[in-house]
Amino acid sequence: MMSYSAWRTTTTAALLIISTAFLVINWLSLGLIRNDFSQSLHGLVWLFCVVGGIGLLRRYLPYHDPLIFPLVMLLSGWGLVVIDRLAPVFADRQVVWLIVSVVAMLVVALFPQPLEWLRQYRYTLLIVGLALLLATILLGRNPSDPERLTNAPALWLGAGTIFFQPSEALKIILVAFIASYLAEQYPAQRAVELTGRQRSAPSGRILGPMLLMWGICVVILIWQRDLGTAILFFIVFLMLLYVATSYHRILVLGSLLVLLAGLVGYQAFSVVQLRVDIWLNPWPEADGRAYQIVQSLLAFAAGGPFGQGVGQGSPGYIPVVHSDFAIAALAEEWGLIGVLGVIACLCVVILRGLRSAAQPNRRPFHALLAVGLSTMLGAQSLLIMAGALKLVPLTGVTLPFLSYGGSSLLASFIMIGLLLRISAQESS
Repeated sequence: MMSYSAWRTTTTAALLIISTAFLVINWLSLGLIRNDFSQSLHGLVWLFCVVGGIGLLRRYLPYHDPLIFPLVMLLSGWGLVVIDRLAPVFADRQVVWLIVSVVAMLVVALFPQPLEWLRQYRYTLLIVGLALLLATILLGRNPSDPERLTNAPALWLGAGTIFFQPSEALKIILVAFIASYLAEQYPAQRAVELTGRQRSAPSGRILGPMLLMWGICVVILIWQRDLGTAILFFIVFLMLLYVATSYHRILVLGSLLVLLAGLVGYQAFSVVQLRVDIWLNPWPEADGRAYQIVQSLLAFAAGGPFGQGVGQGSPGYIPVVHSDFAIAALAEEWGLIGVLGVIACLCVVILRGLRSAAQPNRRPFHALLAVGLSTMLGAQSLLIMAGALKLVPLTGVTLPFLSYGGSSLLASFIMIGLLLRISAQESS
């Protein structure tokens, strides 16, 4: 019978071989269509990141989860192919961000200090995160509208051609803060469950942070008009609070607060009202305000089961397709099979992250952090994919690892680094 160590090695090698073969075929196909193979150099950079990452993880973190990193690299490589296909200029930038992101992931995964710093300096990090949020409200810019000629949301900080989105860093900071705070309540809650005593109603130490988090989300919604980030933060917070306390009423109360914030946003902000209206019925304005979502639906329909083939579809009709609607472009050229493949990869990554939280010897902070990070990646993926299919209103978040966006890619890889660290500690 194969040992666990041999299974880990074989599984990782098989995933990497399959991923490399798949991506090489796609890069070569794209090069043949364009009669230009210069963009295939991105594949060499991707392969360098894969080999370097695997080598360092196997040597210095031997007990890490063997599925997470290969699947994440498959998704990020696939994302490079999609961006190469749609916007080659942005692909050059995405490759640079991929290198930075993989290095950041390895630093977080291989060294224990970052994980402990998140717990020890939670209040300092929260203040820094809120300061970044305030700076974005006051000084935020939009790279596509640097002169603020339109009413587009200004969610970035930066100068010249370099921008970053502070809300991406705030995702990690808030998850770590909430996990650390609730971890102090978690052992007592576990003792109550084990002794079978009746749980009392949630105390102010539980409801207080819940209302605080709801307030932060409302601030984001009001001043930044960032519907996606506000919803994402609150979903993750509710999940962590429920896991830590097992109070079912928290989900009900949280859902009511989300609906209340949504109603206020719909009445107060045109961008929220627009997204809800085109979600309910986009067809009367298919050539106007609803053009983007209608073109996304047509791309899904054109892809069919097997897709048009890389470089053979017309996803360029979708505005901002390389960022907000990467999944629609993928659906048109790789078809339903491609979309299901992406969903399967994301589901495995998320489930493996949750698995590390479910280990019997887990620490409360590590368990809650793993749950929060996995939920963040899952909720973000679900929101944007469902939005592109008109199952929910568009939220403007990116699809982790596939969409263009340096800040998003960096934050996602840091989350993966934390999950790898936790999985290794719980498995060793």
